[in-house]
Amino acid sequence: MGGKRFAVLLCAEDSEYVKKKYGGYFGVFVRMLGEEGETWDAYRVADGEFPDDDDVGIYDGFVITGSCSDADANDAWICDLLLLLKKLNALNKKVLGICFGHQVRELPPKAEVIGWSEKTGIEMFKYGDHMMGIQGHPEYTMDILLHLIDRLVQRNFIMETYAKELKVKVEEGEPSREAWKRLCINFLKGASHDNKITF
Repeated sequence: MGGKRFAVLLCAEDSEYVKKKYGGYFGVFVRMLGEEGETWDAYRVADGEFPDDDDVGIYDGFVITGSCSDADANDAWICDLLLLLKKLNALNKKVLGICFGHQVRELPPKAEVIGWSEKTGIEMFKYGDHMMGIQGHPEYTMDILLHLIDRLVQRNFIMETYAKELKVKVEEGEPSREAWKRLCINFLKGASHDNKITF
């Protein structure tokens, strides 16, 4: 019998930097979450590529990535993604939502907030034992974050002085990435993994 199988539902185009260095965001997620003996597949849901209904059952879990799109938009692919989420929920499939894949205005009645901040009232939530959303980007490596900051400066979205402050924070925050990785793996793959997480 084969190992576990997971699908990454890609909700954005890959940046040129991430394509060149990691083979795209699919590669970033597999590096972070993948383990020997597992199969990982990618679906570019933002381009309308979804798993067939018959294939949904073969997966042990799904990861929904970040996106520049508005999670509340009525784009066809977002509506299709919501339908898929309802199916995954009905099947009790593990679903890890990252940023865009997490965004909700209000939680459904059975959901529980498990992380919050002054800026965001719902940093993390869980729905039963099979769905978890994280507002941040635990998949981002330090080099991806630093490159993203540089791109924001180049496009005049942020000022150079603010970019310097952000880079200092990124460099100070790097050690917690391993804890985020373990948290995501433990959630997706269950209790057989080490549940001791220290931030």
